[in-house]
Amino acid sequence: MYRKRAIENVLKKAGTQTKVILLTGARQVGKSTVIQYVFPEYEYCTLDDENELFLAKGDRNLFFRDRHMPLIIDEVQYAPELFRTIKLVVDRSSDRGQIYLTGSQRYELMSEAAESLAGRISIIEMSGLSMRELADDDEPDPFIPTAEFIEKRQKSATPATDVWEMIHRGSMPELQEPDRDWEWFYRDYVRTYIERDVRKIMNIRDELKFRSFLISIAARSGQMLICEDVARDVGVDVKTVQSWLSVVTASGMVRIIRPYQNNAIKRAIKSPKLYFMDTGLLCYLVGWNTARSARNGAMSGHIFETFVMSEIIKSHMNAGKTPDKIFYYRDKEKNEIDVVIEDDNVLYPIEIKKSATIDNRWSRPFSRLNRVTDKRIAEGIVICRTDKVMPLDHGAKAIPLHMI
Repeated sequence: MYRKRAIENVLKKAGTQTKVILLTGARQVGKSTVIQYVFPEYEYCTLDDENELFLAKGDRNLFFRDRHMPLIIDEVQYAPELFRTIKLVVDRSSDRGQIYLTGSQRYELMSEAAESLAGRISIIEMSGLSMRELADDDEPDPFIPTAEFIEKRQKSATPATDVWEMIHRGSMPELQEPDRDWEWFYRDYVRTYIERDVRKIMNIRDELKFRSFLISIAARSGQMLICEDVARDVGVDVKTVQSWLSVVTASGMVRIIRPYQNNAIKRAIKSPKLYFMDTGLLCYLVGWNTARSARNGAMSGHIFETFVMSEIIKSHMNAGKTPDKIFYYRDKEKNEIDVVIEDDNVLYPIEIKKSATIDNRWSRPFSRLNRVTDKRIAEGIVICRTDKVMPLDHGAKAIPLHMI
């Protein structure tokens, strides 16, 4: 059964703005399903079909000759050669929304598409199911914790139930079917990802080491990324780790969050943090096979933080926004703010806590941003397991997880 996706309205709007729309995202997040559901009148072809792929690579003009417009081309990452021909095809008409493309490996696709289809293409990134989508919550705005947003969400947000079951199950649409085996799904997911996606991008001589790399970075989700530490764990050099990181970020599996930098903050560190976008995959890779073990295990705080960060990012992606103004803060004295969102010259400091017991000390790190004088600093927010909005020191507030 089809589940309504938040990205639908963004896809429709994009079709009124540009001739070509590229929908990217990780494997299995539902790209093909949503495109075909929203645009049933479009002709559809997929480059997963070996015959279609052979034609797309071998004779691009013939590939398009018998196609009816408008058109959906699925899995376009297998034939980036098509982009230049797509330019010629869509320039025959001034119509917008002529071709929708889907594909993973977003950085490579974006580079090819931006170069070949400049001025003709919109690029939209899609994630797995968000907490809002699972709750049938149609809130369209990205999570930016203004007073107005919090007031609105107090009235509209649906309280979350079985949070750790949700975290452990993951965000893949197929896994929302209760009879779909969790371990079986992720075992096949990782195998397919390595065999189909990674092999096409680079020559991996030792697949076991690449899998060890995935496990190593999963164990560091929600933490600062030190490539030297990962290289030592896996038994490869730092350049290899950096190359492999580019692959997993390009595929949408993980997100790299940069530290917030400002001339007024002299002692801020420069190391990024890494987050998995799907906590079910994260739990599978590190061996937490039940929701209970994930909740009670040594990584529970980092898993919860990963879940919250991924939900914040999803809210921006589903609103058609690029989440490139989401940062974190840490200085050399180890003062840290889990999330800093910059919007309209305002900084919104956010802490993430898995506890439901409120602690006024949670708001202390927010004062570190007071040294930034060229932007307004909003009152801080703590996202936690409280069931209602609660005041904290210095004007900060604790808000429930479901208000994201």
